Amino acid sequence: MTKFVGVLTSGGDNPGLNAAIRGLGKAALGCYGMQVIGFRDGFRGLMENRSVTLDGKMLSGILTQGGTILGTSRDKPHKMLVGGKEMDMTQAIVENYHRNHLDVLVCIGGGGTQKNAYRLMQQGLNIITLPKTIDNDVWGTDMTFGFDTALEIATEAIDRLHSTAQSHHRVILVEIMGHKAGWLALGAGLAGGADVILIPEIPYDIKIVAESIRNRSRSGKSFSIIAVAEGALSKNQKKQMDNFEEKLKSAKDKDEKKAVKKLMEEISGMRSGQTLRLAQKLEELTGIESRITILGHLQRGGTPSSYDRILATKLGTVCAEYINRGIYGVMIASKGEGVEAVPLEEVAGKLRCVPHDHQWILSARWVGTCLGE
Repeated sequence: MTKFVGVLTSGGDNPGLNAAIRGLGKAALGCYGMQVIGFRDGFRGLMENRSVTLDGKMLSGILTQGGTILGTSRDKPHKMLVGGKEMDMTQAIVENYHRNHLDVLVCIGGGGTQKNAYRLMQQGLNIITLPKTIDNDVWGTDMTFGFDTALEIATEAIDRLHSTAQSHHRVILVEIMGHKAGWLALGAGLAGGADVILIPEIPYDIKIVAESIRNRSRSGKSFSIIAVAEGALSKNQKKQMDNFEEKLKSAKDKDEKKAVKKLMEEISGMRSGQTLRLAQKLEELTGIESRITILGHLQRGGTPSSYDRILATKLGTVCAEYINRGIYGVMIASKGEGVEAVPLEEVAGKLRCVPHDHQWILSARWVGTCLGE
């Protein structure tokens, strides 16, 4: 019997999403005779039953396109804004899954998507996920597609800023995406030869950073490049967040938890404009003119790299094979040169952070990069 496959993309846009849709769709149609239905704008489109048939014509010419032809959103099935109110729309999604006679729903996304997909799996739906995010922080996979493209963009930005920093004898801070994991800032900083790299996993001491810059100046180097992840925290901020997390664990009722979460959000909110404040403080401590460049959404847009096209195509085509074999409840992970089906319950809610003994960290230290420690 013909299998009906639903697919959606959720969370932030990402280079390689269309390559994954194409890989899944072409293999499902051409090798296994399946029907593929795409849902618009993530889980919201499934809730509203907005769909499109993914045939050969729809899948043609999308391999090199950035973004996603299906559109995306950050809506969560159990917390969706409907008519101005936050509502649990899980049951509506379950009903539309069955209304479309789906045998499986493929959810392509990052950490949040993995959790939301797992919730739907607990409702009895057949689910498979593919890991995408430029942050490379999905647990259980060696690499997420989108990361390589973003890494190239961030590295090129650092390369280009070197000439300006050198010409004007400045400290230039490059803010790179990564709220909780520093893979992108670390990789781009290492590849671009940044003098200082600040990531969420290693709380920094601003005095140590300033001293590193002064040492460069004393040795005749008239400029410095700092690659800083948007989620990087000073040691003092990290201590505050840790204290609040302990209070949250010991909170006795909902009101107390709500109050603690609000305080945590305020500390977290300090990250907005954090790079500017860091630049101003370093200018005060070093006496060297400082400037910032925030890459923002530039890192997520544009044509996917060759590596990301290959990785996304590999995961998409293997996904079709797993569907044909009736393997559900898993994330298709990249492992070495191959793939592995990782149980979704092992992935949901976990984060892949940079280990302190990772080779990139060790290499950064060995070439003299300051990590703010």
